[in-house]
Amino acid sequence: MRRMPAAKAIRIREPGGPEVLEVGEIEVSNPGPTQVLVEVSAAGLNRADCLQRRGFYPAPPGVPADVPGLEFAGVIESVGDSVEAWKPGDRVMGIVGGGAMATRLVTEAAELMPIPEGLTFDEAAAVPEVFLTAYDAIILQGGLQKGETVLLHAVASGVGTAAIQLASVIGAESVGTSRTAHKLPRCTELGLTHAVLVEDGAFAGTVKSAVPDGVNVILDTVGAAYLAQNVQVIAKRGRIIVIGLMGGVKGELPLGLLLAKRASIHGSVLRSRSPEEKASLTKSFTEKMLGKFSTGDLKPIIDDALPMTDIQSAHERMDANKTFGKLVLSW
Repeated sequence: MRRMPAAKAIRIREPGGPEVLEVGEIEVSNPGPTQVLVEVSAAGLNRADCLQRRGFYPAPPGVPADVPGLEFAGVIESVGDSVEAWKPGDRVMGIVGGGAMATRLVTEAAELMPIPEGLTFDEAAAVPEVFLTAYDAIILQGGLQKGETVLLHAVASGVGTAAIQLASVIGAESVGTSRTAHKLPRCTELGLTHAVLVEDGAFAGTVKSAVPDGVNVILDTVGAAYLAQNVQVIAKRGRIIVIGLMGGVKGELPLGLLLAKRASIHGSVLRSRSPEEKASLTKSFTEKMLGKFSTGDLKPIIDDALPMTDIQSAHERMDANKTFGKLVLSW
């Protein structure tokens, strides 16, 4: 078996601030029978990468522990013996458990998606993590349907801007919260139905004024700090999907109100799922939604595209919550 040349990669030297990130090298193996080797052009930055850098979100087993990156876009370099759906030269994008911020990576062929016609590598790198996360949470798990309403917290984030668009394309209305006033008009331009500015941590009153009967689905990236208010604004038989804990991990749950509304709360994480689960999600999104990027019904929202050597400044911007949509880094 021929030895693969070393790949450039962003390395986390030790847990800490953005200064612990540096460009280094890693060894990359040949693809196994069901895998492909991808030459990576660009990778999206996610809040999980910042948490991993700080030592709070370790990579799952089998994933490089010190190379961040959960999504990528690039070109297939080689394929495993059992791979029939892809060939060298194909433009692809996808999610991984980590290690996307490297010039080469090996991943399961079943977890890849073709880059839609008309998208650049930078644009494609802003799609997989946020759109798959939002699609899985509000549509597959939340069961959001035409005519219903979804509440999106941190609506100006990458997941939030993806969820606005997904709700719109299926005919649902959306309510979005943000602590930053100037971000809300841009969300409205994307199709957000009701914009809510969170002041002093409060949003329930404004949401109930906009949707008196309550929202059917809540996509919660905040966690404990919003738990009680989420139950206040959820509709009867509503579904709360918690995917983030920026606002804490422990909160008080008004069980009486939850029971009266017959509502449900689901916790969800994408990174640690099995390859089979990720492949199933990727297949569903590819069949139901991927074509809408070529028609313009869906689009990646990119705050900025930077060279990979600017990784420290990209993390500083995300830590400071100064982004609208995605930051993308390219080699």
